[in-house]
Amino acid sequence: MATEPELTPVVDFLCEHSPSKSRVMALIGPYHGARSLTAVLTCKDKHHAHQAVQLLRRALASHDTAVVMEDLNALATALPDAPAGSLRAATAHAASGAWPAPAGTTFCPPDEELGEDEDTQVDEAPPTPGSETPAGARLKGLPGKVVRIAQLREFHITDEAALMQAAIDEGWEPLPASESDADDPRDLLGAVMPLTESGGWITGAATLEDQSEAGLLRAGQGDELTEWSPVPITVHFHHGWRLRRTVRDTSAGEEQPDLVALFPVKECSCGDEDCENCSWQLTPRTADLLLTALSVLADQAYDDADELRDQPLTNQQPGDWELFTRLPTLTWSADRNWRRRMARAFDDLTDDLEHGRWPRPTCTAEEMALHLAIEDAPGCLDDIDTRDTAHGTLPEHRDDYDWDACSDLFFQDHDVLMLFDERLDGIEDPDGEVNQRLGMGDLRTVAWFEPFAHPDARDPGRGFRR
Repeated sequence: MATEPELTPVVDFLCEHSPSKSRVMALIGPYHGARSLTAVLTCKDKHHAHQAVQLLRRALASHDTAVVMEDLNALATALPDAPAGSLRAATAHAASGAWPAPAGTTFCPPDEELGEDEDTQVDEAPPTPGSETPAGARLKGLPGKVVRIAQLREFHITDEAALMQAAIDEGWEPLPASESDADDPRDLLGAVMPLTESGGWITGAATLEDQSEAGLLRAGQGDELTEWSPVPITVHFHHGWRLRRTVRDTSAGEEQPDLVALFPVKECSCGDEDCENCSWQLTPRTADLLLTALSVLADQAYDDADELRDQPLTNQQPGDWELFTRLPTLTWSADRNWRRRMARAFDDLTDDLEHGRWPRPTCTAEEMALHLAIEDAPGCLDDIDTRDTAHGTLPEHRDDYDWDACSDLFFQDHDVLMLFDERLDGIEDPDGEVNQRLGMGDLRTVAWFEPFAHPDARDPGRGFRR
């Protein structure tokens, strides 16, 4: 007789990206015990994976599939049948708050009593050779894969009394008055800590930010277990793009570009394949998010360049840099001047958009800059309340936020992305066999700012914004 799968609480949903695919995973397990990651779906588009995580989190928070049904149907339509089916099933599990664990798996805290008499002996299966984690092992000495998960959560306390009572109900005790900080006499910080262990919403507080990052540790890329790491562990979460964009705009003393006038959309429903008005259009909303992403990335690059100067980056000590660790490793030894020119590449593409032009890269650096902007732009939308911002006043169009079309139409090719593939080491050399066979051209760091034949090169005397 088939055994019904055991149910365990769903805590959160995460996604992991690689150059070829993205995976969505569920973090499951008891609120006060060991947890596990289980696969939800795999897809090729990282934006679809990100959308799936946001959708599943909403279903988990609301306990109602109806809240996300419209978005679920839209996303499922964009996915192949297999991941679409997995997403629908996962949404139902998320709304119920429970996940079907594999038969025979028990999720319980290590110190939880099993309800047996003290004299009762529990037969335990002998461990499989090599299945235990060696004490004191380093990453390269572990036989299995290691997953690192980091979370960033921010809360606005709206009801101190309710929050403290909820913490007390969980067994928390406040610090004595003699040990509490002057700016936190009620030990609210201590009260919040135990309430975050469940991963859910907190009584008496509003969640301002809730991000998770997960990834496999790879010894070959310089990763190491925390207890052996020679440098502090750093994790890059989504940036605070609102503040950065405001600072840049006000300091420049310039009015915002009129995107509606710069990128007028043409409506037509004739369906004729040769109709110019029916082809894809760069809409004001899409242009606005690209401008936001480019602005943030430019400021990150300038900030990093000013602090790094000529200091090289390494896998062993990558540092807490926002932009340059996202570039292929062949650029990590670049000097300050190269890094400032990279920052200007973002500004040059921004200038295109602010003058009503499609952002057409004129060199390899601008290609990489635009790829990063297209990657970050969907995250900017997640932080926008379209009902209360200038973005929400822009006209809507069927081509809004079509990042795949941006990737297809703004570039001559995507050769620069091959620099991220460690298996293709040396492919940047124009004298290399593979490079010549593919007609890639010179992708070495020193050639990143050499202008393409088309479109026209930038003005060499344009200077730098900062």
